[in-house]
Amino acid sequence: MPNLAALHPQVIHFAIALLLVGVAFRLISLSGRMLFTRHAAAALLLLGTVAAAVSVKSGADAHGPVERIPGVRNAVIEHEELGEQARNVFFVVAALELIALGLASGASVGKYAKLAYAASALIGVYGSYVLYEAAEHGGELVYNYAGGPGLRSGDPKDVERLLMAGLYTQAMADRRAKNGTDAARLIAEMATRFPNDTSVQLMRVESLLLDSQDAFSALNAARAVSVDEKNARVATRKASLTADAFMALQQPDSAKAVLSAAVAAFPQNTRLKAKLDSIP
Repeated sequence: MPNLAALHPQVIHFAIALLLVGVAFRLISLSGRMLFTRHAAAALLLLGTVAAAVSVKSGADAHGPVERIPGVRNAVIEHEELGEQARNVFFVVAALELIALGLASGASVGKYAKLAYAASALIGVYGSYVLYEAAEHGGELVYNYAGGPGLRSGDPKDVERLLMAGLYTQAMADRRAKNGTDAARLIAEMATRFPNDTSVQLMRVESLLLDSQDAFSALNAARAVSVDEKNARVATRKASLTADAFMALQQPDSAKAVLSAAVAAFPQNTRLKAKLDSIP
C-alpha cells in the first residue's frame, strides 16, 4: 500500500466528525423520531469506519519521525493503541449496521433490526469514548510534544521553522523566569542560524538590551541589521530599538535624532511619536 503519512491530519478529522455524528444520529433514531436519522446514521458510521481504518494506516506510516524525538515514544504508542482500539470497536459497529440494514425491510424495522441498531448505539457510545481518548492523545503529541509541526512533510524549511518556534518559545519562558542568560543564549542561537531573517536579527538586538543588559553591543547589532526602509513594521522597530540602545548609553540626543527621522518617514505611527515626545 502507498505511504499515507501526509494524509493523517486530514483523514483523522473526517473520521472523528463522521463517527461522533453517526453515533448521535443512531441514538436519536432509537426514539422513533426524525426518521431520516436511521439511514443517515448508517451512512455516517460506515463512512466513518472506513476513515478510521485509513487513519490508523496513515498514523502508522507517520509515527516514525515523531517516535524518534527523545521522550515521545510512550505517548506515540498510547495514541496508536487507542486509535487501533477505536477502529476495532467501530468495525463491530459497522458490522451491526450492515446486519440491521439487511434485517430491515423498507420503511419498517423488525425486532431483530431494532436490536442490532440498539447494540450499534451502545457499542458506538463506548467507541466514541475511545475515539475521544485517541484524539486527545493525538492532540498531546502535536501540542505538548511538537510531534507534527515541521516533521510531517520532511521539508528542511519546515524543520527550521519548528526549531525557530522552539528556540523562541523557550527563550520567552526563560525571560519570564528572569533567566536572562539562557534567554540571550537561545536568541543568539536563532540569530546565528537565521542570519537573513530580519525579525530574528531585531529580536537579538532586543535581547542584548533586555537579557544581556549590553547596550553597546545592542547598538552595533541594530546598525548591522539591514531593513527595507519602506516597510513600516521593521523600519520603525529598528528605529525604536536603536533609540533604546542610545538611551541606555545615556545619549538622548542621538535617540531623538533616530526617532525624529523615523517619525518623519512614518508620521502615522503614533507610538513612535509618543516615544520621541517622552525623551526629555
